[in-house]
Amino acid sequence: MTHTGQRDVVVVGGGIIGLAIAWRAVSAGLSVTVVDPDPGRGSTWAAAGMLAPVAEAQFGEESLAALNLAAVRAWPGFAAALEAAAGQPVHFRADGTLLVAGDPSDRAATDRVLAFHQAIGLAAERLGARACRESEPLLAPGISGGVDLPDDHQVDNRSTVGALLAACETGGVLFVSDEVTRVDIRDDRATGVELSDGTRVDAGAVVVAAGSRSGALGGLPEAVRPPVRPVRGVTVRLQAGPGIPRLRRTVRALVHGRTCYLVPRHDGGLVLGATMEERGFDLSIPLGGLADLFEDARRVVPALDEYSVVETTSGLRPGSPDNGPIVGLTEVVGLVMATGHYRNGMLLAPLTADEVVGLLGSGSGSSDPSPSPFEAFRPDRFSPVVTGWLGTDS
Repeated sequence: MTHTGQRDVVVVGGGIIGLAIAWRAVSAGLSVTVVDPDPGRGSTWAAAGMLAPVAEAQFGEESLAALNLAAVRAWPGFAAALEAAAGQPVHFRADGTLLVAGDPSDRAATDRVLAFHQAIGLAAERLGARACRESEPLLAPGISGGVDLPDDHQVDNRSTVGALLAACETGGVLFVSDEVTRVDIRDDRATGVELSDGTRVDAGAVVVAAGSRSGALGGLPEAVRPPVRPVRGVTVRLQAGPGIPRLRRTVRALVHGRTCYLVPRHDGGLVLGATMEERGFDLSIPLGGLADLFEDARRVVPALDEYSVVETTSGLRPGSPDNGPIVGLTEVVGLVMATGHYRNGMLLAPLTADEVVGLLGSGSGSSDPSPSPFEAFRPDRFSPVVTGWLGTDS
């Protein structure tokens, strides 16, 4: 078996979470290797780039809503620092989101959501139909009203991936285009990973950030294996030609009880999506789901008839049993989890990266005396484990 040189950290997975961790870690002075056959692709490439702590808030998930709100507040600084390091834009936009209802029954549903959001202290304001169309003139005349969500923003996910790859390479991150077949654990300590070609990457710490495939990694003890599952999502990329009217801001819509979102890009592009299907690791794109998506989007914004379809993409979101991320130390010394981000991978990337790097560099956890925003989302919430530190017994 071939061995590479010892690294401080090996990150398993090069999606938005893995790349953000690698960049922050190398910026903190750690030597980092990222192992992924195609960094920046997968669900990160398929995403729409919404940063939606309010729209994604669900009944019974108040702790997750609080985490997501903290995450969106970290994005302006993260975006500015990343653009400076990479020398290229990520197109972060803090202009809010408009949630609209297709008919009176949808309006009743959005009113219930609004009441929940306001009850837990999230920023949301009810709008009438006229106010919605004043905010976004391309909305259909039949829209029955909606909600303004000023704290829900967006970033261009593909531009962000490009910037992270550039910043990582500039900082000295080593990329290995291969798959990890197993995490090497010796004497209850993670010591590196083994690749599909038999090469071993030695490291002082292993960060599992492999998205929906995190739980399938070989070598993980069952007590720490993350309970993530793939949830298929499909996005469609559209393009407005010269003279075609464009959306001003992100629009989310409820149409006959189904949700869809329309996310405008700086170059006249638009990302359309909303599908969620539990189909294992199947990445196929069913016609029925696309037909519903197109129908709902055209009902909300009729001008889409003049847009061109550029691309359809499917990705596998990493879901967890409680829909929350799985971030933190495990009972295996040197093994850190950063997975299970489900629909909020883009949103949670900066906060997750800082959390993981803090754990990697502080000795027994964060040196910050304030509580971690991830306390409710540690790996041990799914099975009783004793949390140990990277280099000492707990």
